[in-house]
Amino acid sequence: MNKTQLIDSMAADAGISKASAKKALESFLGNVEGSLKSGNRVSLVGFGSWSVSNRAAREGRNPQTGKTIKIAAKNVVKFKAGSDLGKAVN
Repeated sequence: MNKTQLIDSMAADAGISKASAKKALESFLGNVEGSLKSGNRVSLVGFGSWSVSNRAAREGRNPQTGKTIKIAAKNVVKFKAGSDLGKAVN
């Protein structure tokens, strides 16, 4: 399912216009992003939680040449599925 299909599905399920569903989805995504940028965790009980983790700098290897390269440190987003979501897909 892509973003357009999700918006269409949300609009149909909620009985609202596609424009309203798009605003709601963009608001949700913006708030999750803003919270993660602030270093906070986002948790939806039963669905899952998003958090930010710091990945340390490390050395890697270029598979084509075999040369060692330096990989910079960065923040990564992690998602952990909640129990209800896990049960729903199994």
